[in-house]
Amino acid sequence: MTKTKQHFDIRPLSDALGAEIRGVDLSQPLDADTVAAITDAWHEHIVLLFRDQDIDTDRQIVFAEHFGDVGVRSRPAERRPEGADYNASIMLVSNVKKDGKYIGSLPDGEMWFHHDMCYDKAPHKGTFLYAMELPSTGGNTQFANMYAAYDKLSDDMKQRVQGQRALQIYDFATRETVDISDDISKYKHEIQPVTITHPVTGRRALYVNPLITARIEDMAEHESRAMLDELFAFADDPSIAYEHEWRLGDLIMWDNWCSCHARTDFPASERRMLRRCTVKGQPLHE
Repeated sequence: MTKTKQHFDIRPLSDALGAEIRGVDLSQPLDADTVAAITDAWHEHIVLLFRDQDIDTDRQIVFAEHFGDVGVRSRPAERRPEGADYNASIMLVSNVKKDGKYIGSLPDGEMWFHHDMCYDKAPHKGTFLYAMELPSTGGNTQFANMYAAYDKLSDDMKQRVQGQRALQIYDFATRETVDISDDISKYKHEIQPVTITHPVTGRRALYVNPLITARIEDMAEHESRAMLDELFAFADDPSIAYEHEWRLGDLIMWDNWCSCHARTDFPASERRMLRRCTVKGQPLHE
């Protein structure tokens, strides 16, 4: 297929972060200039929305590959609840069942703010999520600008978090935080900087989140908890957030290094299915 340049418009989604890209058809091959322009918009706006897309799994992966090597799912196959067998790079975020088994993961309920794959030594830099079936209400995705979260810290707090590192740990079997008094060797975990310098933009971002960040390294438990609770205040700050109400055919790509995301609750009796892939990243540093 011939690659053609697609001219598009950029419309901000909120004052905090996010932009809609209008005029790009992801079912068609993209030329290098179009990809470069989308990449620039991604780095500026953090979250990009493409509406009214009609793409299959292969086209979603092809699009993601413009921005890096597509990642393989971290969760071992034998520990996945779903019954469907599909591309190892694809995860269905769904509560739909077939023959009594979920065809996807993370079926229902809300999810706290988190960075995807922050428990990995080289956290994936981007996530691409495509809406296939949606409930009548809820199931929105909230995004928080972690550049802004860092910028809003007091000078004193910026000094206190400098050089600090934190345990990021996740239990695939639950959407709750992990009890780290337990044996954590059975969980995916990694020590990451509390703040990072984005490898591309060079900007500082807060890199902790309520779902996966368990404890600040080399700090008493009560001191760690107090500091994390103060840092987690970003999750309740609407001035740095955007909440997306999904429509069928929406594809959203977001930068995992400088944003967190969360899911709102929705009726468990209604079907919801989104298709996700990620692109690989690199170790992050302060």
